[in-house]
Amino acid sequence: MSKEKFEEALEKLETIVRRMEAGEMTMEESLKAFEEGIKLARFCTKKLDEADRRVDLLLRQEGELITKPFAGEERESER
Repeated sequence: MSKEKFEEALEKLETIVRRMEAGEMTMEESLKAFEEGIKLARFCTKKLDEADRRVDLLLRQEGELITKPFAGEERESER
């Protein structure tokens, strides 16, 4: 899974959730799907944390962290 992309992992996780919510899986299938879902959720969280750290590094200027809202956030706050 280390070479897997975030988007692929998230899509697989969404598929697992839909299947589990449908309630048509056996107990054993549900447990196996739950285990895979946990692994995918951890992978996605790790990738998001890594991206957050990279953004923080890119925004550092002269040793200080400059926080800037995303373009979508600026528009919402102006309303």
